[in-house]
Amino acid sequence: MKYLKFLLVGILFGVVLVKSEAVSWYRIYEMFRFQSFHMYGIIGTAIASGILFLQLSKKFNLKNSEKTNITVPKKENGFVQYIVGGTIFGLGWALIGACPGPLYIILGTGVYSMIIVIAAAVLGTFIYGVIKDKLPH
Repeated sequence: MKYLKFLLVGILFGVVLVKSEAVSWYRIYEMFRFQSFHMYGIIGTAIASGILFLQLSKKFNLKNSEKTNITVPKKENGFVQYIVGGTIFGLGWALIGACPGPLYIILGTGVYSMIIVIAAAVLGTFIYGVIKDKLPH
């Protein structure tokens, strides 16, 4: 029962992503070909909402689920690392037609080929965990 609220928010988030067509391969394809504003509008709305929420959380001293203040840690990594990481992420997103977040949502809509993508993502995460101490962070 403790985690029911997280399950309900996840289900609601999944419904919103499906209904807004944010998990549609066709919409993602349009975005990467610069043929439609649809996905850019969704992403822009998410960024604006995040900025607004963070500012409101600072102003009203809101707490997270662990009863601690909501903060954004300072980033100390170099700019090049973000460009390289973002490029790799974007290439994977374009290749698969989905970012990692909604893979389970897409699977839930009946696209069973996402099982292969999820397995590859888990394998990639495992490999990163094995070699992360050898990588420049």
